Amino acid sequence: MGFELPDELKFISNSRRPQKCASERLDGRVCVMTGATSGVGYQGALRLAAAGAHIVFIARDPEKAENVRRKIEDISGAKAEYYIADLARLEEVREAAGRILEHYPRIDILIHSAGVHFTRRTLTEAGHETVFCVNHLAPFFLTRLLLDLMIHSAPSRIIQVNSEGHRFNGLDIRDLNWEKRIYRGLGSYGAAKTAQLLTMWEFDDMLKGSGVTINAMHPGAVRSNIGNNNGPLYRFYLHYILRPFLKDPVISGNALHFLSASEELRSLSGRFFNLTHEEIPAPHARDRQLGKRIFRISDALTAGREAPADIYKRISKYES
Repeated sequence: MGFELPDELKFISNSRRPQKCASERLDGRVCVMTGATSGVGYQGALRLAAAGAHIVFIARDPEKAENVRRKIEDISGAKAEYYIADLARLEEVREAAGRILEHYPRIDILIHSAGVHFTRRTLTEAGHETVFCVNHLAPFFLTRLLLDLMIHSAPSRIIQVNSEGHRFNGLDIRDLNWEKRIYRGLGSYGAAKTAQLLTMWEFDDMLKGSGVTINAMHPGAVRSNIGNNNGPLYRFYLHYILRPFLKDPVISGNALHFLSASEELRSLSGRFFNLTHEEIPAPHARDRQLGKRIFRISDALTAGREAPADIYKRISKYES
């Protein structure tokens, strides 16, 4: 009998397994995406557009967005549109969602692919730790804003591009803004991805019987632009040491199509995939009591009714 890895370590072998593919078309389906201007999101947009999906993406840079829109339409022949918003500014996320709701009577697929990784702590204008805001709060907020329409459009699917990086953890509910601890880039990234998984289980419970599914995916060890915002030493490591060992993000685009279109996943929800293979996340990302608290906190931080600094201060004082 051969040696078998425990469930929590199967990501090691899953990364080497052949991936599943879907042949289903997405003609007439509206797919809203973030992160479509590069890497995983860009390849996902191309693959879904090739299957006939109408791509609607949110991007920060108008010039990049226009170039990507043209490429999607030129390569696939499918229609693509974009709205400008910085995911580090939650008010811009609200405005973009509002415009999407005005222009589209249905949303069939929502893919959260945008992400950042910082080696040094930075704060958004509103006072959120940037990685936590972009990687967790913004997709959480966008899901909340578009959820009613997705329920109305059911069957529909939500896909979070998460990461095996959630295994780095770093989530401390009393110090979400890293004010008390020494900042660690991998720790902050792991904290945001852990929070995203924890709230996914809560969304899944909310959506039972609605016809809307929500799943998360690790996109594989692929080349992307994440981390390019850091200093020259990190960029040197990323491009000349790490990058040669990374795979083409086309595999991630194919996996996003599988999760978006495959009939095999029509009613499957609340799962974590390593590309197209289901696996079990780290134990700390399956703590349902912590997830309920993170969900409530995320709601409070995105509602805009109270200054984030006051919320963080209250959490730090009262959460145990």
